[in-house]
Amino acid sequence: MGRRRRARELAIQVLFHLEVNPAVPEEAFGQVCENFGARKSIRPFSRELVMGVCEKRQDLDSLIISASKNWRLERMPYVDRSILRMATFEILFREDIPPKVSIDEAVEIGKRFGAEDSGSFINGILDNIYNALVQDGRAGKMEE
Repeated sequence: MGRRRRARELAIQVLFHLEVNPAVPEEAFGQVCENFGARKSIRPFSRELVMGVCEKRQDLDSLIISASKNWRLERMPYVDRSILRMATFEILFREDIPPKVSIDEAVEIGKRFGAEDSGSFINGILDNIYNALVQDGRAGKMEE
């Protein structure tokens, strides 16, 4: 497993922790790193994802809500919701990561940490988000 995948998984653990136990993101990040013995080499990228998601959460949630037909955000499982936020953050704000990579990584993490249908659920919502951004012309870095 690559370093970025491990960093994403650490970020999901922190984001999940924040869903269950609201706290200061930086403190939660430190606690999770300490409790799970996270490698120092994955922490910088993971921290960027966590802090970015926390900072842009309202914008991310708006996109997820508009892309998830028949699903209210608060009814989504914590893990799926955390994965969707992280992947949407990457798609919107990480120009160094192709959107298809962000989507694929989110689907794989959903299969590992979520329920049986989490991978397909996450894929469907992220595809809707990606297509809406392309359609709106907000997909500058996303065009292949």
